[in-house]
Amino acid sequence: MQEDQQFLESVVKTLVDNPDSVNVNRTVDEMGVLLTLDVHADDMGKIIGRSGNTAKAIRTLLRVVGMKNDARVNLKINEPEGGRVVTEDPTEAGGDDDMGEAMSSGGDEVAPEPKSLDDAIDDLKI
Repeated sequence: MQEDQQFLESVVKTLVDNPDSVNVNRTVDEMGVLLTLDVHADDMGKIIGRSGNTAKAIRTLLRVVGMKNDARVNLKINEPEGGRVVTEDPTEAGGDDDMGEAMSSGGDEVAPEPKSLDDAIDDLKI
């Protein structure tokens, strides 16, 4: 087993609740090394992380390991059997509201104009 594959396996197995279900497949082509990760469906959230931050961190670490070995390392995380069905509108499949907001916010939104002190006091009067 190669160093990058061992590294990925050890990191992922410490993060998940079902380490026996972790499977890493390594392929090499002209583009570099591709590590394909399979985990238990219940552990996908732990591997992806909030807004994909955990997966992004794992990919960054794998690139560092790859640079040590003069290889370009990429990570593909396979969707497990029985995984969440992704639709165009995440709320249709019973998705979290946070997920819908995270996917729909393009960064183009403008913050509402702050109220003046007089307007805020007027709003408080009953």
